[in-house]
Amino acid sequence: MHSSLHSLLLRPLAFAIGAAIALAELGGAQAAPGAARNAGGWLGEELPLPLSVRTPQDLAVKQVAERQYLIFNLLAGGKLAWDAGDWATAASKWETLLRLPALDPEIDRVIRPLAHEARAKAGSAPVAEASPTAPASPPAAPAASPAESPPPAHEAHAVVAVSGALSGGGPQGPGGAVICLKRHGGETPRPAPAKGKVISQRNKTFIPHVLAVPVGSKVDFRNEDAIFHNVFSLSKPNDFDTGLYRQGASYSEVFKKAGPVQILCNIHSSMLGYVYVVDTPYYAQADGAGAFAIKGVPPGDYDLTIWHEGASKELHQRLTVSADGVRGLEIKVAGDRRSPAFLPDKSGKPRQAQLGY
Repeated sequence: MHSSLHSLLLRPLAFAIGAAIALAELGGAQAAPGAARNAGGWLGEELPLPLSVRTPQDLAVKQVAERQYLIFNLLAGGKLAWDAGDWATAASKWETLLRLPALDPEIDRVIRPLAHEARAKAGSAPVAEASPTAPASPPAAPAASPAESPPPAHEAHAVVAVSGALSGGGPQGPGGAVICLKRHGGETPRPAPAKGKVISQRNKTFIPHVLAVPVGSKVDFRNEDAIFHNVFSLSKPNDFDTGLYRQGASYSEVFKKAGPVQILCNIHSSMLGYVYVVDTPYYAQADGAGAFAIKGVPPGDYDLTIWHEGASKELHQRLTVSADGVRGLEIKVAGDRRSPAFLPDKSGKPRQAQLGY
């Protein structure tokens, strides 16, 4: 059993280990703030990784690297706890690992019995029963990070994917739309807050332009421009004001209520973005072409909601998810909402576009 685990640490996660070593060799000056190294020789367990994101391709690489690094940390962290006789920590880390969607079957085969043994040695009930590994779904739109919203334990025995493509959306196109599913006539599980969510201010632009997060998530607003910014929102009850802050500084805000949050900059009237806060674990964001996929959905009847910044109203419709899931869903979103001629300042008064700074 231990030789299998040793092999597992070396083979499927070679990418993560190599990335961790490379990052560690960069030195403290280039490491993410607060990303402490541990005795195992790799960066700590904190995400996001200190990888630059300047293009959509950079973002895709970062997402893949962070998923592999998360898997590595949970796998190796559990083994270190096991070797130290800390059965509760080993069980907790491995149970979290086993709940990741589309997990490598070889990892599941080796780790599942160890997780059960560690939990038995700990003499306590698991926080959530580890679920069987779900088959990978076709790649689609960026959605919640795999570790953010694992299916609830009582529903984990049968989960499928809902995927499709949106069209419409007016001049912006369908990209950035947020698609949510909530149980029809039943209780929808509360999602786990997301970690490591960042909206950068770069070239007087919010990146990403739209960010979907579960309720209770903390978002860091990071200034990457060589000028000051003052990010704020008038969208109650999620209104906030970062105050003035310089390049390299960041401000954190926890979003506690579901709904769209318009974000602006009090200095630069051209800056506009959105945080969309969801109160369901079953959600996704459409990519630039409108494609999306929601993974880990238990079969049943759902109310589907789509929010898009170019639509004056959210779209609602009923959806039945079968035991085989839903594929090829085609939905057109409205694009009837006109962009405001002038964006408001912090007092809510309209202001004209600025030139220069």
